[in-house]
Amino acid sequence: MRSAPTILHLDMDAFYASAEQAAKPSLRGKAVVVGGLGPRGVVATASYEARRFGVHSAMPTAQARRLAPHAAYLTPRFTLYRDVSNQVMGLLREFSPLVEPLSLDEAFVDLEAGGAAFDSGSARVVGERLRADIRRVTGLSGSVGLAVSKMLAKIGSERAKPDGLVLIEPGTERELLAPLPVRVLPGVGPATGDHLRRAGITTVDEIAEAGQDELVRLLGRAHGTGLYAMALALDERPVVSEREGKSVSVEDTYDLDIHDRVRVRGEVARLAERCTRRLREAGRSGRTVVLKVRRYDFSTLTRSETLRGPTDDPAVVREAAARLLEGVDTTGGVRLLGVGVSGLADYTQEDLFAQAAGERAAAEAEAAAGADEQASQGPAAEAVDPVAPVAPAAPEERRWPAGHDVVHAVHGPGWVQGSGVGRVTVRFETPTSAPGRVRTFRTDDPELSLSAPLPLVEGDGGADEG
Repeated sequence: MRSAPTILHLDMDAFYASAEQAAKPSLRGKAVVVGGLGPRGVVATASYEARRFGVHSAMPTAQARRLAPHAAYLTPRFTLYRDVSNQVMGLLREFSPLVEPLSLDEAFVDLEAGGAAFDSGSARVVGERLRADIRRVTGLSGSVGLAVSKMLAKIGSERAKPDGLVLIEPGTERELLAPLPVRVLPGVGPATGDHLRRAGITTVDEIAEAGQDELVRLLGRAHGTGLYAMALALDERPVVSEREGKSVSVEDTYDLDIHDRVRVRGEVARLAERCTRRLREAGRSGRTVVLKVRRYDFSTLTRSETLRGPTDDPAVVREAAARLLEGVDTTGGVRLLGVGVSGLADYTQEDLFAQAAGERAAAEAEAAAGADEQASQGPAAEAVDPVAPVAPAAPEERRWPAGHDVVHAVHGPGWVQGSGVGRVTVRFETPTSAPGRVRTFRTDDPELSLSAPLPLVEGDGGADEG
């Protein structure tokens, strides 16, 4: 353990929602919810204004709409988020070569490795400078935690939210941790938390009082020993620069075996949603879906399915996992379930229905090939009556995702407020303008088109197209 608080944890505040508010002057100071807007949609991020109504990430969007019916509900714009994330990570690398991104909006930094800080005073100066730089470059706010370990630095940034800085002085760690709930420690998820609660352990101090032997008895040697060390504020994990994950996965262990097949299917669907949420937070997509099942007799089965192309669509991953489950016998009971995605690629498409779009393109290509083949046969074309009227194919209606950028030939740049019944409503404003006017157009208006995101701050170089 180091003796100075030179590990920094940065967590951008309500990142997706804050980026949308910065891009849309009319939404600043108002409730904004970003996520899937369909019947099975899930909230990715809620602004602090929306959180006051009880809306939070991972909540079904339908429930969020009941709690905050007047909030703005927007689909994610990963092109923008990835661009802003790249700017933030670039600022972090100015302080140290050891930067460990955890997602688009979160990272650890080893300030000592870059010579940027060596004690509490210099670490605080770096933290405040970082927050000011992020505000200047992106227009957004981030919360900073500084401590002697990764665990404590992350706890510090949580206590600093929103838009603050907390430095945990060496020697005060045990006092800080003691009253906190056990879930604050790394590795304590819902199942472990419930297991500890049934044993009468609900705070970090009670973990320390229980002792290592009791924790090993309750949780096993590896988990029990590690958790006891964390409760004593001992965390030796280093900051690992640019760790590149080969897969993203989630799993849950159940205290009682699950025998109900309907519940097993429900758990797999829930895990698929969590997995794709992590995938999107990391700005990645993947093409292989993996299902893991540990049965009542501790035998572990894995099944996988490789898709035609990378995806981060929850529906695609959920359906693939469900298909894989059909080939697994769970009649004796299930102790553990997991869903993962491997074969990762950088997220390169804003279209959240990329898989469906790919299938549509393949169908169109196949149809075109068939038309070419028919044309090459020559005389067969004469079978068509040249006098008979032929109805033109109806053009596919253009999609206008809520919150996405558009440009109009006359009115200029704006964003989609909503669409339906052949109409699309657009508010014309930019990140640097005053709140703009709202106009409605036909969805097939030739003067209106989707466009790339505009820079949140003038002179920041703009957003990457993807």
